[in-house]
Amino acid sequence: MLAKRIIPCLDIKDGRTVKGTNFVQLRDAGDPVELAMRYSKEGADELVFLDITATVDKRKTLAELVRKIATHINIPFTVGGGINSVSDVSVLMENGADKISVNTSAVKNPQLVGELAKNFGSQCVVVAIDIKLFDGVWKVVTHGGRNATDRVATDWAQQVTDLGAGEILLTSMENDGTKNGFAIDITRTISEALPIPVIASGGAGAMTHFKDVFEQGAADAALAASIFHFREIEISALKNYLQENNIPVRL
Repeated sequence: MLAKRIIPCLDIKDGRTVKGTNFVQLRDAGDPVELAMRYSKEGADELVFLDITATVDKRKTLAELVRKIATHINIPFTVGGGINSVSDVSVLMENGADKISVNTSAVKNPQLVGELAKNFGSQCVVVAIDIKLFDGVWKVVTHGGRNATDRVATDWAQQVTDLGAGEILLTSMENDGTKNGFAIDITRTISEALPIPVIASGGAGAMTHFKDVFEQGAADAALAASIFHFREIEISALKNYLQENNIPVRL
């Protein structure tokens, strides 16, 4: 069985790490370079870095920040935010990103997923899917959760997989920042239906939540932010707990 991955996420706004609840009420969580270095030392398996206010004029600043982080860490590094083209990805890869994450841009133009897979390889393409419950159905939302779509989460996950995505980053807006646990059922449904890894995101608040999403949710990796940023849970302690509960992790 492959080792389960623990992935801290840095949501970046104006060059600082921020964290909110249900995608709003953002508060400052520190310097992204310092946090990235800390996580690399603490045993994180990967790092995800999402520029939540990415705009064209800030692309150069984002590339510089990516380069600064990449030079200080030795773990795989996924970067997302405002990626709309092959050239956007080239700039980030040249500055040290190992993988890229697309979300709203993929919903607007699904063929982008295929173009990126063709140019950089599926292993570099993570499709982030933000989901919310509408009348009992999990649907895709975009623009940081502000815009609803008619896309059913399971259908969209299958479509981007067929287009060449190498991994899905699945975030439940209902659970995000609540610390009440991950969205287990939909995570399991999507994980079991797809041949590619699924990263569960949204809702981690206790070590048991990670155990649950791996055992019951069939997730390949689990992502969290505030509990790591504010040292509510230490990554090394979490990994020891998971190993004690017979969940394979890299120590």
